[in-house]
Amino acid sequence: MINVRVTRSAQVPDPLRIRRCQKTPELGPRLLFFSGGSALNGLSRTLQHYTHNSIHLVTPFDSGGSSAKLREAFDMPAIGDLRSRLMALADDSVLGHPEVYRLFQYRLPKDDSPEALQAMLASLADGTDSRMADIPNPMRKLIRHQLGYFCAAKPKDFDLRGASIGNLILAGGYLNNHHNLDPIIFLFSKLVHVRGTVRAIVNRDYHLAAELENGETVLGQHRMTGKEEPPTSSPIVRLGLSEQRDIHVPVTAQLRDINRQLIHSAELICYPPGSFYSSLIANLLPAGVGQAIRDNPNPKVFIPNTGIDPEQAGKTLETLIDTLLAQLRRDTGETTPTDELLNVVLLDSQRGDYTSDDSIEELAHRWTERGVTMIDTRLISESSAPYYDNDLLACALLSLV
Repeated sequence: MINVRVTRSAQVPDPLRIRRCQKTPELGPRLLFFSGGSALNGLSRTLQHYTHNSIHLVTPFDSGGSSAKLREAFDMPAIGDLRSRLMALADDSVLGHPEVYRLFQYRLPKDDSPEALQAMLASLADGTDSRMADIPNPMRKLIRHQLGYFCAAKPKDFDLRGASIGNLILAGGYLNNHHNLDPIIFLFSKLVHVRGTVRAIVNRDYHLAAELENGETVLGQHRMTGKEEPPTSSPIVRLGLSEQRDIHVPVTAQLRDINRQLIHSAELICYPPGSFYSSLIANLLPAGVGQAIRDNPNPKVFIPNTGIDPEQAGKTLETLIDTLLAQLRRDTGETTPTDELLNVVLLDSQRGDYTSDDSIEELAHRWTERGVTMIDTRLISESSAPYYDNDLLACALLSLV
């Protein structure tokens, strides 16, 4: 067998290629996304109409919101973003299991008393709550088993206000499977007919550590995004991992073989929009990720954010690209050619807000010499502005495969 690399000219968008994907999404291309948070959920829902084979490697380092409660109680990776992405890719039509989908999306009331919330959770676990009773066996039995495991393991003072039932089921499955996320994610995927593959980039209880330009180190994802706490006092210059959230204990994670194989299998690798450091760069921290990307000969596409991302303070479009490449080269070596790590920057300069010291044309000329093509095309519609239109973005990516 001889391996031959074939290149082609691409039309963006490519109507013929897009129509083929729409007709047979079950045979659609393997687009791989490094992401976390909710920024990519809309695109993920749209992708279902074009491909059932997208791959999503998600960060388990979230340290805020309801995920923080579970992490503190069980010393486990964050699962909120994993659940969110699984649900974005789930078949919620009558052809799937809509009753399971509704249960996994349900959140306990925020204003009920602890006793009322405990009683509600108990009725879900024993199957008497209508939301659980509507689910046929054997699915109901499987779900109750995971939820029952959570109920048995949770601390007596665990705060159930606003808790996602999907998160509690995932947490129960994680604990029930010897602190391993993969089995419960697999079961969760089957129960709601997830049209794609979702994996945590690592299965470790680590936290993000951001080194700032002023010399400070900020610990915890929730302290970087500007959502739960004020933005960082100084621009982020480098990201790493810590074994603890409140004391900086540097640690290195290793890419798992199953995720290495997923990266190798991708027909297109996408560095998508979202929180630049805590969603994108965080996924590239484990040792082996950059090497797996380098060894995949298929297109690698960066889609910069439009608008404001507090994590990008002090950075231009060009320095974002440089930061992305620098992170990858920490794993592959400083001499790795740019075109082995990044081939395309996809943007819409007419409608998007990209901070740049030069014009997009000047940037495009400079980066072309380094092996990176800037594709400036319509990606933002009137209804989606200032953000990307999910249909336009999906069609542009599919055209590059």
